Amino acid sequence: MKKVYFLSDAHLGSWALEHRRTQERRLVSFLDKIKNDASAIYMLGDMFDFWYEYKYVVPKGYTRFLGKISELTDSGIEVHFFTGNHDQWCHDYFEKECGMIMHSEPFLTEIMGKEFFLAHGDEFSDDNKYKVLRAMFRSSLLRRLFAAVHPRWSIAMGNGWAKHSMMQHKVKGDTPFMGAEKEACALFARSYLKKHDTVDCFIFGHRHCDEDLMLDDKARCIFLGDWISTFAYVVYDGKIISHERYVEGDSQQIVLQSE
Repeated sequence: MKKVYFLSDAHLGSWALEHRRTQERRLVSFLDKIKNDASAIYMLGDMFDFWYEYKYVVPKGYTRFLGKISELTDSGIEVHFFTGNHDQWCHDYFEKECGMIMHSEPFLTEIMGKEFFLAHGDEFSDDNKYKVLRAMFRSSLLRRLFAAVHPRWSIAMGNGWAKHSMMQHKVKGDTPFMGAEKEACALFARSYLKKHDTVDCFIFGHRHCDEDLMLDDKARCIFLGDWISTFAYVVYDGKIISHERYVEGDSQQIVLQSE
């Protein structure tokens, strides 16, 4: 039986990470390991710490990661890429060159008999300052103005901002989980369930926390963790949804499985 994998928040290329090349190799090793049993891979945002795509220019680096993604899609594996708050400035490069399926909004889909609600998660933030910042980042006018800056300066500026964000919010696996009654994504999921009670599983990135909650007697809400310190992911084989970690070439289950 083929499996479906979910992961997020690798923040590849981050200037805040000392061993970012080793981190990329580890992610590529994981993707290589699952290539024979995966039917689809969902990457739920912030796979890059900063990505800004010009019409004829993309950031340098990431050749191992993008090469592996291209290998997977060429072999028929669906790779879904969700834009996060760090890598939302995408156009068509990933789609045309790497064969990925792009998502810029939350996505409700049925996978092997279960209904999944998938999103990066920052769109449900209750922080008013962040809401303003997010609207600015998504502004077509501001994006055009930023594109007018030469990549020599704009990409360095973006990487510097991303590093500052990483350091300021301690996004290294130690972000405290606020609990099901305070987390914005969990609150959204509970509210969404009231009108869409067919959803079996909500999966979010963004928060860098490994958490697996039961919203009722059927629906789960999973926070994916990250690929910086926890190396967490979710795998679904058509029967069981498992939340696991990739450790030294192997995987360790970190929460109870649920039918």
